[in-house]
Amino acid sequence: MGLVARLKAYWQMTKSLQTALLLLTGIAGYFSAHPGMYGPLYEIFMLVATLYLSIAGSTVLNMWYDRDIDARMNRTCWRPLPSGRVSPREALVVGLVMVVAGVVWALSVAPLYGSVILAGAFFDVVVYTIWLKRRTPWSILWGGISGAMPVLAGRVLGVGEIDLIGVLLALAVLFWIPTHIVTFAMRYDEDYRAAGVPTIPQAYGFRFAYFTIAVSAVLASLAMVSAAWLIGVRTGALQALLVLSVGLLLLALSSAFHPSERLNFALFKYASLYMLGGMLLIAWGA
Repeated sequence: MGLVARLKAYWQMTKSLQTALLLLTGIAGYFSAHPGMYGPLYEIFMLVATLYLSIAGSTVLNMWYDRDIDARMNRTCWRPLPSGRVSPREALVVGLVMVVAGVVWALSVAPLYGSVILAGAFFDVVVYTIWLKRRTPWSILWGGISGAMPVLAGRVLGVGEIDLIGVLLALAVLFWIPTHIVTFAMRYDEDYRAAGVPTIPQAYGFRFAYFTIAVSAVLASLAMVSAAWLIGVRTGALQALLVLSVGLLLLALSSAFHPSERLNFALFKYASLYMLGGMLLIAWGA
């Protein structure tokens, strides 16, 4: 395999869109403490570099461990590991090097900041992927903790401590993740059954899954808006965030009371846009 093809395979193993969204939450967390989206350039560079290395590296390690699951799912069998474009040993080495580099660098920048990033990688790879993903549908909550660490890390780097705003921003991501993951699990229910991965729709039925999505959407919106209000986000940005939150709530409630595959997919797409838009508004409006 040529250099370009190999680099493309590595890029695919990082799940670039997911990594970019989590990276954006970290940047938003940082700028929530720096009005006007201003901060020392060297600090912003280290934030982006350390977060990217740790997030992308953790994702590569997830791909390495879950290669047998991916091979049994139509949605994922084309990925670099199950398709044989990258060897398991190579993926393991690349993932470990990226995570270790990101965490060690982050610890050298600020011990508390680095500790939050380390916690995110640990919860993602060890607790969620290796320990719980194949055992319980509630593994998504522990995976949610790892997903919440980038925004908390960004806030910690900005203010030098874990404060209430940082916790609320982390909770917004934590509560948002079931909205994102459970809608995805319902859309690809047959794939998850074929791979033997337990999900909430499988364990408790689609009706309970829709209820879970609605509750998580309410909690995510409350946490996001509360954090924005405490930050002092400017009026226009706060109003836009409220509109986005109402849209999420309406879609979640409509999906719960009038479930359909089309509405479920619309909610999945909107949930990602909500997190993207919400974090951009917090970063810009702080």
